[in-house]
Formats: sequence, C-alpha cells, structure tokens
Amino acid sequence: MIQPQNWSFSLSLLLFLISTSIIGVVGWQLTRLVDRLAARTGLGEAVSGAIFLGVSTSLPGIVTSVTTAFGGHAEFAVSHALGGIAIQTAFLAVADMTYRRANLEHAAASPVNLMNGVLLITMLSLILLTIVGPEFSVWGTHPATALIVAVYLFGLRLVQHSHTDPLWKPKLTFETKVDIPEADSLQESLLRLSFLFTSCALIVGCAGWILARAAISLVNHTGLSETIAGGLFTTVSTSLPELVTAIAAVRSGALTLAVGGIIGGNTFDVLLVAISDVAYQEGSIYHAITDKQIYLMALAILMNSILLLGLLRREEHGIANIGFESMLILLAYVGGMTLLFLT
Repeated sequence: MIQPQNWSFSLSLLLFLISTSIIGVVGWQLTRLVDRLAARTGLGEAVSGAIFLGVSTSLPGIVTSVTTAFGGHAEFAVSHALGGIAIQTAFLAVADMTYRRANLEHAAASPVNLMNGVLLITMLSLILLTIVGPEFSVWGTHPATALIVAVYLFGLRLVQHSHTDPLWKPKLTFETKVDIPEADSLQESLLRLSFLFTSCALIVGCAGWILARAAISLVNHTGLSETIAGGLFTTVSTSLPELVTAIAAVRSGALTLAVGGIIGGNTFDVLLVAISDVAYQEGSIYHAITDKQIYLMALAILMNSILLLGLLRREEHGIANIGFESMLILLAYVGGMTLLFLT
C-alpha cells in the first residue's frame, strides 16, 4: 500500500470523507449495541460507556499515537493523545446542544461518571509530575508508565464498585435520566451482542486507521508543526467516533452512556501517553516533549474540571438550552487552541 506521505491531496481527501461516512453509520450502531450490552451484562451505562464505548472509539487514536511514537515523533504522539482529551470533552458540550429537555450535566449525573472524571484528572496529574520530575528510564521506559497503567486498572475497579454499591446518589429530579435496563435487552444473547459489538468496533477501528493516515497526509500538504498537527487537526479526525457515538447516545436517550463514553475515552487517551512511552525508542517520551504539550495537558485538566463542576452543580437549564459549564468548556477549548495556534 502506498504510504500516506506519497498520497495526493485529492486521494487523501477522498479517503478522509469515505472513512468519516463509515464511522458515522457504524458508530451509531455501535452506541446502540453498547447500550444493550450495558443492560445485558448489568454493568450499567456509565461503566459500559467508559470501557466498551471509550476503548472502541479510541482505536484510531491508539494507532496514530503508537505508530508516530515508534517513528520517533514524540511531540506528535503526546499532542495527539492530549488534544484528543480536549476535543472529546468539547464534543460532550456539542452533544449537550442536541438534548432539548435539560442540560446534559443535570440529566446524566451519576457517581460512576464523577468517579471516572476524578480518575482522569488523577492520571493527567501523574503525567504532569513525571514530565517535570527527574529524567530517567529503565529499558527505555519511564517507571511512571507502569504506575499510570496500575492507577488506571485500580481506578476501573473503583468505578465498578461505585456502580454496584454506591454510598451516595445524585438527587432525582423530573429531568434526571435514570439508567434503567430495557426488558428486551435482558433477554438477548450475550454471545451475539459481543460478536456484533466486536465487528462494529473493528470496522470503526479500521475506518479510523485509514482516516488518521489520510488526515496525516492532508496535514503534510499544509506543512503544519507536529504540535498543531497532532493536537488539533488529526485529533479532530480520529475523535469523530466519539462525537458520533455521543450524539447517538443522547438521541437514543442513553444520557449516562454518552457522558460515560466521553470521559471513559478521555481516560483511555491518558493511557495512550503511557503506551506511547513504551513504543518510543529513544528513552522516556515524557522528557522528549515541549512546553506546548504541557499546555495541552493543563487545558485538558481545566476542561474536565469544569465538566466535573457541571456534574456536581447540575444546572437544569442554561443559556440557549446549553449548560453554563458546557459553554465554558467550549470557550476554553476554542480560546486555548487559538492561543496554541498563534504561539
């Protein structure tokens, strides 16, 4: 297959549009399957969104970050992972616009989504501490990488416990969307659902892989820096599955799944930085990056802190039917990326 750097602009654009269409169609079905899996397995929408939806929609990002890290492009790989967190959080604000009854942060508040948000910020803080800490590695990998993976796995256990045995719950209001499994989903074959989910996830992953390579080719035609290319343009393309699945979940009434899928995908994208450290062949990837990647990390922490504030504050209605926190998230993203582009 011809390498992306040799693709023409027209071929890259065509593959980009075709892949985007496939992700849009199959991603919608993927959301429906995860919602049914949530009911059938008893995991609930928030946990299923964090695990099944978050990981499956992150497949294009995994391919992009790992392959670019292995090729020695540390700035691109880390910018892509962190930029993905920022734009996916902004996508949740976009999904909020499509739900007309109330603000999404009000209707979809749950202990699991709050726990996922805290886990996300904890992992981002660990990476930030690693970046500013002493530079050393063992067999080319920083010891913090293993710690980040361990925190992620332990965090998932806490998230699951907050679903099965919560010690507190959000106050129920008329607009609160409670996660109640549908009776039909409880009777479905788990093997069949798993097969359909895996098939759709693989299709989205392959389409995302082609889309990411087409996006990289389009970026090469523009001559942008690695930080801008990885943190903005290719991130937009590889994060399209998250946007599609979030809107699909909101439109189908699976609000907790929509929020859980975005936050879960964000948490997995933090894990991508650790995976990229393993793939990077020139030592610790944490100390091969610039201040711009630290800037992206701070932006991601800010945006997800605002999201947590919204889930706790639970404003029922806001300006133009979008939550005050959602508006802040969009302003933070647009303003933050504009400053990054101009510097």
